[in-house]
Amino acid sequence: MTDKPILIWGAGAIGGILGAYLARAGHAVHMVDIVEDHVHAMREKGLAIEGPVEAFTQVLPASTPSELEGQFDRIILAVKAHHTESALDMLVPHLAPGGFILSAQNGLNEIAISERVGIENTVGCFVNYGADWLEPGRILYGNRAAVAVGELDGQVTDRARACHALLQIVEPDAVLTDNIWGYLWGKLGYGALLFATALTPLSMSDAMARPDDRPVYQALGHEVMRLAAAQKIKPLGFNGFDPDAFRTADPAGMAVSLDAMVDHNRHTAKTHSGIWRDLAVRKRRTEVDAQVGLLVGLGRKHGIETPTLARMVELIHDIEEGRREQSPDLVKLMVPLCI
Repeated sequence: MTDKPILIWGAGAIGGILGAYLARAGHAVHMVDIVEDHVHAMREKGLAIEGPVEAFTQVLPASTPSELEGQFDRIILAVKAHHTESALDMLVPHLAPGGFILSAQNGLNEIAISERVGIENTVGCFVNYGADWLEPGRILYGNRAAVAVGELDGQVTDRARACHALLQIVEPDAVLTDNIWGYLWGKLGYGALLFATALTPLSMSDAMARPDDRPVYQALGHEVMRLAAAQKIKPLGFNGFDPDAFRTADPAGMAVSLDAMVDHNRHTAKTHSGIWRDLAVRKRRTEVDAQVGLLVGLGRKHGIETPTLARMVELIHDIEEGRREQSPDLVKLMVPLCI
C-alpha cells in the first residue's frame, strides 16, 4: 500500500468519523466536502467528534471539490446514495491508475462505482454505526455497530485485508467478508424499516415497538428479502435484523427480530435515523429513490410485487415535497397493504 493520503470524499456522519479516527491513528487523510464552512472548520479548528462512544477533536486537511488537486490510490466515498453519480463525476479524475474506490455508503452504490471505474477498482463496504452531522465541524458518534468490508467478487485479497485493518481502527470488531453483497442486502432490509420509522416523529425504537404497526415492518422486510432471493443473494443479519425470518415471513421469528432491533436502538445516542434527520431537521431530499426506489424497480424486473415499499416511497416523497407532515398515522396508511 502507498503512503499517499487516503482521500475521503464526503465528510459527513460516516466519512467524518472515518477521517478523524484514521488521522488520529497516524494515517494521512485528506477530506473533501461541498460545505465550505465544514471544510474550513475541519482544517482550522478541527472536526469535533461528540457522543457517548468517544469525544475528541482532530484537525484534518480538507478542501472543497474545486480546490482538490492530485490523484489518490485509495478513495473512500461517503456521500448520500443519491449523490453518488455526481460525486463520481468530480472524483474519478482524482483516482490514480490502479487505485480503488471504497464505498462507505448506504445502498448498492458499488454497482454504479464499478460501472464507472471497473470492478477491479471497487471495494465493497458496509457501515452501520450511528452518527449524525450536527453542524460544520461537529459530528455525533452515537453508537458502535456492525462494519464489514470485502471484494465484490468474494475473493479475500491483500487489498481487502489492508482496508479491513483501517476499518478496525474505527470499529475493532469490523469483519473481513467474502460475502459483502450479503451485508449490503441485509442493510437494505434493515434500512427499509428505518425509512418507515422516519415517517413519524418517533424514535427508531418507539416506532418499531408499536404493536399495531408491526405488520408494516414485517411486510417491508419480507419484500426486500424476497428480492434478495430473486437476485440469488444470501443476506446476512446484524444488530438484531434476521434475514431468514423476514424471507420466510415467519411471524415468531420476525417478532423476535423486531424486538432485538428495538433493543439495539434503545442503546444509542442516535435516537432517530439519518432519513428522519433529512426530513425533520435538514429539510432536504432523502436517499429513498436510490435505496427503496431501486428495490421497487428490481421488483418490476423480477415480477415480484412490492406494494409496501412502493407506498412508502410515495409517502416519503409527500413529506419531502411538503404535502404531508411526519406522523405515526402515515405508517397506518400502509397496514391495509400488509393483510
